[in-house]
Amino acid sequence: MASLNKQPSKKSARGDKPNVKFARRTSSGRYVNLSNNDIEMASDAPGDFMNYTVHIPHTPDNQPMGDSSAATKAEEQYVSNSLFTGGFNSVTRAHLMDKVIDSAVSHPQMTGSKASSCSICAGKVTKNEQGKDVTPCECRFKICKDCFIDAQRENGICPGCKEHYKVREYEEDSNDYLLTAPPGSRNNMSVMKRDQNGEFDHNKWLFETKGTYGVGNAYWPPDDDEEGGDGYREGIFDAAEKPWKPLCRKTPIPSGIISPYRLLIFVRLVVMFFFLHWRVVHPNQDAVWLWLMSITCEIWFGFSWILDQIPKLSPVNRSTDLSVLHEKFDSPSPSNPTGRSDLPGVDLFVSTADPDKEPPLVTANTILSILAVDYPVEKLACYVSDDGGALLTFEAMAEAASFADLWVPFCRKHNIEPRNPDSYFALKVDPTKNKSRLDFVKDRRRVKREYDEFKVRINGLPDSIRRRSDAFNAREEMQRMKHMKESGADPSEPLKVLKAVWMADGTHWPGTWSSPSREHAKGDHSGILQVMLKPPIPDSLMGSEDGKIIDFTDVDTRLPMLVYVSREKRPGYDHNKKAGAMNALVRASAILSNGPFILNLDCDHYIYNCKAVREGMCFMMDRGGEDICYIQFPQRFEGIDPSDRYANHNTVFFDGNMRALDGIQGPVYVGTGCMFRRFALYGFDPPSGDWDEKNPKNNCNEEYCETTPALNASEFDQDLDVNLLPKRFGNSTMLAESIPVAEFQGRPLADHPAIKYGRPPGKLRAPKEPLDATIVAEAVSVISCWYEDKTEWGDRVGWIYGSVTEDVVTGYRMHNRGWRSVYCITKRDAFRGSAPINLTDRLHQVLRWATGSVEIFFSKNNAFLGSKRLKLLQRLAYLNVGIYPFTSLFLIVYCFLPALSLFSGYFIVQTLSIAFLIYLLIMTMCLVMLAILEVKWSGIELEHWWRNEQFWLISGTSAHLAAVVQGLLKVIAGIEISFTLTAKSGAEDDDDIFADLYIVKWTSLMIPPIVIAMVNIIAIVVAFSRTVYSANPQWSKFIGGAFFSFWVLAHLYPFAKGLMGRRGKTPTIVFVWSGLIAITLSLLWVAISPPTGGGDGPNTTQNFQFP
Repeated sequence: MASLNKQPSKKSARGDKPNVKFARRTSSGRYVNLSNNDIEMASDAPGDFMNYTVHIPHTPDNQPMGDSSAATKAEEQYVSNSLFTGGFNSVTRAHLMDKVIDSAVSHPQMTGSKASSCSICAGKVTKNEQGKDVTPCECRFKICKDCFIDAQRENGICPGCKEHYKVREYEEDSNDYLLTAPPGSRNNMSVMKRDQNGEFDHNKWLFETKGTYGVGNAYWPPDDDEEGGDGYREGIFDAAEKPWKPLCRKTPIPSGIISPYRLLIFVRLVVMFFFLHWRVVHPNQDAVWLWLMSITCEIWFGFSWILDQIPKLSPVNRSTDLSVLHEKFDSPSPSNPTGRSDLPGVDLFVSTADPDKEPPLVTANTILSILAVDYPVEKLACYVSDDGGALLTFEAMAEAASFADLWVPFCRKHNIEPRNPDSYFALKVDPTKNKSRLDFVKDRRRVKREYDEFKVRINGLPDSIRRRSDAFNAREEMQRMKHMKESGADPSEPLKVLKAVWMADGTHWPGTWSSPSREHAKGDHSGILQVMLKPPIPDSLMGSEDGKIIDFTDVDTRLPMLVYVSREKRPGYDHNKKAGAMNALVRASAILSNGPFILNLDCDHYIYNCKAVREGMCFMMDRGGEDICYIQFPQRFEGIDPSDRYANHNTVFFDGNMRALDGIQGPVYVGTGCMFRRFALYGFDPPSGDWDEKNPKNNCNEEYCETTPALNASEFDQDLDVNLLPKRFGNSTMLAESIPVAEFQGRPLADHPAIKYGRPPGKLRAPKEPLDATIVAEAVSVISCWYEDKTEWGDRVGWIYGSVTEDVVTGYRMHNRGWRSVYCITKRDAFRGSAPINLTDRLHQVLRWATGSVEIFFSKNNAFLGSKRLKLLQRLAYLNVGIYPFTSLFLIVYCFLPALSLFSGYFIVQTLSIAFLIYLLIMTMCLVMLAILEVKWSGIELEHWWRNEQFWLISGTSAHLAAVVQGLLKVIAGIEISFTLTAKSGAEDDDDIFADLYIVKWTSLMIPPIVIAMVNIIAIVVAFSRTVYSANPQWSKFIGGAFFSFWVLAHLYPFAKGLMGRRGKTPTIVFVWSGLIAITLSLLWVAISPPTGGGDGPNTTQNFQFP
């Protein structure tokens, strides 16, 4: 593989061109060529057509873009207007779509946007970036690309003016591609000076026009400042002339908080060892069984506390400086007068699987928040993975892309936050706060009306698709019946007509149908890829008020690239659920955009802070950023009840544990809101000394420090032979060639001597090559179901397979190779999403997490087997991830111990000695003070800490226990058990946003906590009655047992409250089963150890009976 300096372009790497046909799918499923000439005939066109280019002077704000010919523009338009399908043993086809959705489309980047008709064949005329017609002749005769090829082949004469086509400048009506003369000049053509070879003479142009450069224009306007020469122009410096500034800072926790915190951890650890030693050497001889059960549980709890607490010794806070990021990468300079961004590209992934469970409107709002993010537009690409292959999701994304034409410029014009329209219009604050433009109120009212119509269209899509499909299917049935009558077939034979799903342009949807059939089911459909928004031009495209409901003058109207992807699925292949879908996106995005960084979001998690991507980039582009594999953002949730009954916010984990791990080797990956380094996802190790030994650094310019040149794959990994690349990454040549490009572009700037693996400034300002059919066809081939066969995808490369919690395993593999991660907590939440507030849904969510942890414990991803590159405290944290579900086995026993103590009349210790009480008091006080200090340095509230403790016991006695049983059965017997909902009752009040909180859904996970609660209540009543009627009352033992029973019941209070529902609507079977089990256990105990009628022992009673 060649290095980046000699890397082949995408076009030069197309020796084996995939067989791509531009065709239209008929109702019978056949493909008919769009015209008499395939689009590949462009390669056979005469030389004069192939050399027909648009000559734009190479000013510093207009760098060469490679092939910008009419053929390239036409092919890019064909690609963006085509739905690509393909897969295993099938030809990749491009179905040109005249219509994507029923509503009108206006943005020039979007599929199916309006265009003028060809004057010869009524086809679409090629458009430029502003959506205006591109005419190859000076007479502006409108002609499509196919007819232009025909005219060139015949005689090279324009059908309009009957003159030969000339190589000329594009001169649209708006003169968008012409350089404007300086003020005072009337003759624009005098600016276009050429040398003897016909090329544009830049120096002559500058001399005659006295032109200068400026931001956003090829000319620098005259400086009218009175300061005379000290204006903005002279204030621009190269990056090398400015003092170096860090992009981020690590702030340690104040010593007044962290020092006592560490001291208390040490004190409690020492006291715990003394306490356990005392418990071991002082058994309860009267009830050895009770003592043995309690001491076993306590030893395990101590071990579990060490695993959880020790990694919290070094929490840190981090901050970023966005102004420095802008200064380094986006500010104008003499070498970059327009301020074209030097930031690396970012590919954003959004995954969805079922539009019935994940509403398309929620996904569409997430997409809109991504398209409006504050990051260079040409550097962004959004990929939507529809693992269900549903037309509903496809058309909802198309509707979102159409609405983005209005929403995104509106956000940029008025600096809107948040940029999810549903969340923005639902804000309960004054929308005019901090808004100074006079047209804001008018614009907001118009956008709100358009958004309401957008929601109605999205909500009406299921019915619209159904009615459309029924109409086309009825037409097909009538045509089939007519054909049978004409052919004289037997009318008694049943008429077989497939109940297909039809797209808006009147053709079959290649994905999943509502009535599943062969090759059109959820687990059996071809791969689908649609570039809904083609890549934008590299420079800003200012809008206007012409034809728009809002004046977008001086507002950039470009949109990021948006791609719909549905990977191929076939029976007999293991598709690996979400992890497989994410890996398909990694490969497809590497072919299409190859952003060095990847940000993945769930479909219900939207960007709440439009600068979140820039915040994460501050860490990646700073000194030492080349060793960072991912940036994890905290998860924040909306729609949670004010009391947070079931600890849905999970603030103890996100603000405590994750912040503490950030001080070691980095936080774990939690599935969403994470920015990855693409190179780290490919399974390579971080930069190391091996790179230096093989590749001595090359000196850069004097202004910058030394940089390491781009490397090839064998230099990244000494164990990887270039000939073995297909075994690791698959057979795609384009994918293999994109790896060193992504690695080089993801490096920080080499502007500091400590940065060993950097890149020179300005390397990422060059525009990207436009898409063509070959590139997209390659992207379709890498999302096929067979591509991963006999490769290392899912084993070493990409998201790791084999676990329900693929996120934790993927992050662990990176840390195990020596990478580090960073936790980025922003002042304004980076992302927000939804979380289940219903008790049953919450338990099933925790069950899935715990099941994944058990799978990790019994797999090769156990931290016990980690490499030496995994730091000790990080290893303990990952050990805790795999071990914490097993605490449920000891926790459920310990929750029954108070009841057993009350029933038997014995306590866990023989006597309440002074030593026992002192140890217990010290550990309790240490625990309380540790909680207070943890609240201080993490910023969480004490109430949230208590909610977390309550739900820890609830989930530990229900979901965690079920996960352990399920994991053991899977490992030992190969049996998989799924806990599903069996009954539910709906809420009556639809206006209550917290109505789901009161819904009671019966699940078997509820049985253990209910039994624990009822047994402890009965035990308290029985023990109290027995103590009252005892001749020698043992109040100390009763108080000890009752105290721990109340401790258990206090933790179960949210669970009991959830069972009551809004009006106590709990299924009767819950109480019947729980009561029967509790009574059975009580009677069993009485049968095993009946009370005696005499003596002075602890079980002595005096005619005991219930009062």
